[in-house]
Amino acid sequence: ELFGNTGIAMAGSNELLEVSVNGERVAVLEVTPSMSDATERGFEIDSPPIHVKAGPQRIAAAFVPRFVGPVDDLMMPIDHTLVDMRIGTGFGITSAPHIQDLVIAGPLTVTGISDTPSRRRVFACRPTAAAEERGCATDTVRRLATQAFRGPVNAADMADLMKFYDQGRAGGDFESGIRLAVQGILANPRFLFRIEQQPDVPAGASYRITDLELASRLSFFLWGTVPDAELVKVASAGTLKSTAGLERQVRRMLADPKAESLATRFGAQWLRLQDVEKVRPDGILYPQWDQSLTAAMRRETELFFASLVREDRSVLDLLNADYTFVNERLARHYGYPNVTGPEFRRVTLPETRRGVLTHGSVLMMTSVADRTSPVQRGKWVMQVMLGSPPPPPPPNVPALEETGGSKDGKVLSVRERMEEHRKNPACTSCHRVIDPLGLALEHFDVTGQYRIKDNGVPVDATGTLYDGSQMAGADGLRQALLKYKDAMLASFTESLMTYALGRHVESYDMPTVRAIQRDAARQDFKISAFVHGIVKSQPFRMSRPNPAESTAADARQ
Repeated sequence: ELFGNTGIAMAGSNELLEVSVNGERVAVLEVTPSMSDATERGFEIDSPPIHVKAGPQRIAAAFVPRFVGPVDDLMMPIDHTLVDMRIGTGFGITSAPHIQDLVIAGPLTVTGISDTPSRRRVFACRPTAAAEERGCATDTVRRLATQAFRGPVNAADMADLMKFYDQGRAGGDFESGIRLAVQGILANPRFLFRIEQQPDVPAGASYRITDLELASRLSFFLWGTVPDAELVKVASAGTLKSTAGLERQVRRMLADPKAESLATRFGAQWLRLQDVEKVRPDGILYPQWDQSLTAAMRRETELFFASLVREDRSVLDLLNADYTFVNERLARHYGYPNVTGPEFRRVTLPETRRGVLTHGSVLMMTSVADRTSPVQRGKWVMQVMLGSPPPPPPPNVPALEETGGSKDGKVLSVRERMEEHRKNPACTSCHRVIDPLGLALEHFDVTGQYRIKDNGVPVDATGTLYDGSQMAGADGLRQALLKYKDAMLASFTESLMTYALGRHVESYDMPTVRAIQRDAARQDFKISAFVHGIVKSQPFRMSRPNPAESTAADARQ
């Protein structure tokens, strides 16, 4: 049984709210402005109990439209506008009602033992008699611990975990014992940390990590999770340490759907996609924006990066690709025809867009709420694409907003405001490098839509690079980055190696970085070339003692 608790902003006539489970309507609730339980957050409504079968379900709540469109209520301003308060509000401006929160409570009345995919992964067996419980519990706990600890479980570990089982079983039933044992596994340092055994070697000397430790490094690098049974089996057999065995596993793992982790984890971190959520475009200037658009933009970039990995394309396709992935919401925003439904699909890009530079995620995260930011866009290009972040601004430099948005009664475009800002001598040296990179993307507004005017002024996306070459628009920026592709490839290699090793790339790693980049050039800079180069490198397959631990060991001796 489930209860849906919804917080709603309302300011109109009666509305119907539909609750569905797996696409089928299970309740219809009427919402009226006269409801007495209104709070500052809106109305809170409880649905009647809804019976569902055990297992994962898709729960949805949505208004049944009666009227769709903005309403300009000039006669009587309302207290709660329907524009999201986190975006921005305008006096008397309303929109369609929206659901602020959906809370699901339950299950309330459970009958029988549920059968779900997660339970089938936990329990290795189902005891039918008390005499079978101990053996079944041992098998279940050992299997779970082996997977969680990413390697064999010794007798001491099993003894500790079975104590948790015995304690839980004494206070309840078989499942209570397993539950407490699982808690013990999740609290164990071998699960919480990727612990690598350090042999007794001199300080500063390198040593080869074990095959099981190598399997763990490899799995977290490519999949972002623990090794699977095959990888553990190969590592336990001692064949993972060979170059052929390692390459064979890398090819298998890159072909696995779990390799999408390289996009959702590494790609998202490298491209700074976490910053997309921090920008909330002004609701008055950009009424087409909402949170679903932000989510679609991020997913577009993740799917695009995943396609580079899956199809083993060149890293340079980050700039050159003539395709992307959109759903109906995002396609309508970009102006792409013939895309319907919530599913993402591959589409061919128009001439005005190529590669990740024109993705809405990148363009929006490098903007502010009410305007584009050539400085942030230029900084992003320098820091992410070229690996050369600009220095911090000098103190006491006025922000762009303080320079004003108009001059002599004329409304200024962002470019014109930047030119006024650069008249400050303290700003010139840095801005002459940063600004041309960001201004090249001025044809795209805060939300990534293509435009030809900014504040009524025709967009000027031309500029001069620091080397004196001319650049025009996003295509000019793309050509400029390809001209200095070695810097971009070095930035990608260092970032990918940092992700794989779980530490910063140091100066002594740079010969390895350059060797990986040279080898990848012979393979057209394919993603797999960089992955194989990192996995076969000494920093990935070797380790060295922690300096603090070595000093302590020397003191004890």
